[in-house]
Amino acid sequence: MTVTLQAPAPPAPSRRSPGSDFAPLSRQVRDSGLLERRLGYYAWAIGLNVAATAAIWAAVAWAGATWWAVLLAVPLALVTARTAFLGHDAGHRQIAGSHRVNRALGLILGDLMLGMGYGWWNDKHNRHHANPNHVDKDPDVGEGPLAWTREQARGRRGVLGFLARHQARLFFPLLTLEGFNLKVNSVLYLKGAPRREKLVEGALLVAHLAGYLGLAFVLLSPLQAVVFILVHQALFGVHLGASFAPNHKGMEMPAEGTRWDHLRRQVLTSRNVRGGLVTDYMLGGLNYQIEHHLFPSIPRPNLRKVQPLVREHCAWVGLPYVETGLFESYREALGHMREVGEPLRS
Repeated sequence: MTVTLQAPAPPAPSRRSPGSDFAPLSRQVRDSGLLERRLGYYAWAIGLNVAATAAIWAAVAWAGATWWAVLLAVPLALVTARTAFLGHDAGHRQIAGSHRVNRALGLILGDLMLGMGYGWWNDKHNRHHANPNHVDKDPDVGEGPLAWTREQARGRRGVLGFLARHQARLFFPLLTLEGFNLKVNSVLYLKGAPRREKLVEGALLVAHLAGYLGLAFVLLSPLQAVVFILVHQALFGVHLGASFAPNHKGMEMPAEGTRWDHLRRQVLTSRNVRGGLVTDYMLGGLNYQIEHHLFPSIPRPNLRKVQPLVREHCAWVGLPYVETGLFESYREALGHMREVGEPLRS
């Protein structure tokens, strides 16, 4: 069930202009102290994540070259997604007040532990945040294997046409490739990166690859290592993709020339997912997508606390605040993908 909160009527235009709608909320959140860093929380979260990663590899070593050890790829995928969420937070400067510290954490969590380029991710993700769901400006809905508008789907033939026709059914199976896709794009990005960035991130990505493959093939038989890697990367890709899928798919997509202020540009294109602590954990806080987009630098544990302020403000200005259950969010996102591919099926 989708819940859309909206006031009966917005206040009279004379009380404010659309351009100032975000300012009162911004002041309220800033004065509440919710933008302040949560160093203790992140020290605990990062420490626990590193310890869990090491413990799983230690368990693989203890189990030896057996097929039981391959099953440990399942919890490793869960922990790897936690690493990605922490790297995401570092990219938004949620962890520390210093840009250098956040970048260092992003390089360690992203390049070294994940094999995902911090520079590539930041460049792509910042463009998404600046213009969410804008076909010409948001790389997440730009031209690619999947189509997000009928204009993108129109005229597709061959493999791309097949994907567009059946993309709603193929979406989750395709996510099994997302872990590999992140690594490939990270390497391709470095081709055009500045020399210093290329050297630093390139060295860290090579170190990740050597450590990851080294552990897998030293601790397991060659066949077991290959299966372990495939299972780990497939489940990681599905988990990560399933965490991002509910956020914007099926929401408003501003047309060329549309001029929205910051509040409308972020709220109208975003969808929240209801849930408790388990949902917060599994989705890495991305279930508070509206709050995250309005205040991208707010520490993750404060997103739940800022939600009532944002919801109340949206009601005050007469702006829809969309929140659904997890499975309903997937139904809406896949429904949008199915609708986009409809002309090709006809």
